[in-house]
Amino acid sequence: MGHLLLTSLLMPALLAAAPARVVALSSTGHRRSDVHLIDPNYASRPYEKWEAYGQSKTANALFAAELTWRYGAQGVTANAVHPRGIMTNLQRFVPREEQPAMGWMDEQGNLNPASETPEQGAATTVWAAVGAELEGVGGLYLEDVREALPFGPANPFGGRMPCARNPEAARALWTLSEELTGLS
Repeated sequence: MGHLLLTSLLMPALLAAAPARVVALSSTGHRRSDVHLIDPNYASRPYEKWEAYGQSKTANALFAAELTWRYGAQGVTANAVHPRGIMTNLQRFVPREEQPAMGWMDEQGNLNPASETPEQGAATTVWAAVGAELEGVGGLYLEDVREALPFGPANPFGGRMPCARNPEAARALWTLSEELTGLS
């Protein structure tokens, strides 16, 4: 909701500055859940934090796709970015005993060797914002400074799920988000 609300408030400036880009941060966590349009806020179903996180990351990818479909012809595009696994202070909010189960570290506290530094993790975000080859290109899911491949056996640690590019879900989520934020 925050991505849509902020971008909607900035849209007059983005259109005036076109070509302009919006970058929405997603995550491999989007593989945990599609967006539940009937009950996005867990009003009638049990709350599960990692499913909710996944739902929010899928929503960010759908937001980028829908923004591009709506505004791309006017010069405003958006891409979703998975910055990869980065150990930051955000993990301090996840209980230590859950971190090995998430694959962030082993039982002895050694970081996953695939972890990246914040600088490495920022590379794709910066590329999405200023890379010349992405001028006028939007609606993509990016990782490792390239368009992500589909998730699957050949790509088990990255990749994009089909739910992150579903045009019907993106349109419905945009409409629901406008209603919930008071923009409609």
